[in-house]
Amino acid sequence: MLSESSSFLKGMMLGSIFCALITMLGHIKIGYGNKMYHHEHHHIQPPKKEDILKISEKERMELSKSFRVYCIILVKPKDVSLWAAVKETWTKHCDKAEFFSSEKVKVFESINMETNDMWLMMRKAYKYAFDKYRDHYNWFFLARPSTFAIIENLKYFLLKKDPSHPFYLGHTEKSGELDYVTLEGGIVLSIESMKKLNRLLKFPEKCPEQGGMIWKISEDKQLAVCLKYAGVFAENAEDSEGKNIFNTKSVGLFIKEAMANQPNQVVEGCCSDMAVTFNGLTPNQMHVMMYGVYRLRAFGHIFNDALVFLPPNVSDND
Repeated sequence: MLSESSSFLKGMMLGSIFCALITMLGHIKIGYGNKMYHHEHHHIQPPKKEDILKISEKERMELSKSFRVYCIILVKPKDVSLWAAVKETWTKHCDKAEFFSSEKVKVFESINMETNDMWLMMRKAYKYAFDKYRDHYNWFFLARPSTFAIIENLKYFLLKKDPSHPFYLGHTEKSGELDYVTLEGGIVLSIESMKKLNRLLKFPEKCPEQGGMIWKISEDKQLAVCLKYAGVFAENAEDSEGKNIFNTKSVGLFIKEAMANQPNQVVEGCCSDMAVTFNGLTPNQMHVMMYGVYRLRAFGHIFNDALVFLPPNVSDND
C-alpha cells in the first residue's frame, strides 16, 4: 500500500513538473527584444544618386515604367476604418493593390480568404497573387492596414535589385537563430522568391499550414521558416547612413523618442529621408501622412529627383 502511494505521489510530482514546464515554455517570448544581438542577415542599401545620374534619360524612362509593384493588404472586419484610409491614400500609388480579408465584407471589395488565421491568410494571399500575376509584376509588397507606405521610395530602393534573384526584404529582427522580416514594417518579395515560396507551399513538412505544437509562432516568422528551406534569407533594408527604411513605428513615436533622447537633433535622429514604411497609424494619421508626403511643398525649394516613377495608364494614382 505504501509502495503504491509512493508511486502515485511520484507520478503526481512528475506530471506537475511537466505541466509547469509546458506552461513556462508557452509564455517565453521568442527573440531578444531591443537588446543588441549578432545576426547573419545582410544589410541592403539603395543606389547612389550619382549612379542614377549616369543613366541616360531614355534608360531612366524605361526603368520607371518597368518597375511594377503589386500590393497585398491583409485585413479583417475590425479594421474597416483603417481599410478605408489605406484605400484612399497610399495604395493608389501601387501599380495594383488588392485587399485580402478573413471573411466577406459588404462595404469594401476584397478577396475572401475564409479564415481568421493570419498565417493561412498570408499563404493564400501569396498563392493567389503568384497564380494570377506572376507574369505582370516583379515585386510583391505585403502589409497590414495600419501601415503607411511610400511606394516611390520602395521602387527607388529596389532600382538596382534584380527581381530574378531571391530577395526577401524589410525590417529584420531575430528570434533565436531565425532572422525574419517583420510584418509590421511590411514584407517585400521578388518574383523569384515568390516562385520558390509557391513551390514550398505544396510540401507541408517544409512549410506547414500550422505552427508548432507547444506554441504558435507568428505569421512573419512562419514565412521566414518556409523561405529558409528554399535558401531565401531575410535582408534588412536601410539607407546610406544605416537607418532603417522599413519602420515598425509611427513618425510621431519616432519624433517623441528623438526629442527625449536627442533633443538637439530631432530631425536627424528621427527617421530616414528615404523611409518606405511607418506602422501603427490611425486613419487620421494616414491622411496627414498623405498630405505631408505627396501634397505639401515649401515654396522656393526645388525637388529635382534623378528619376520619376510614372504610374500605369489605368492607375488611380493621385
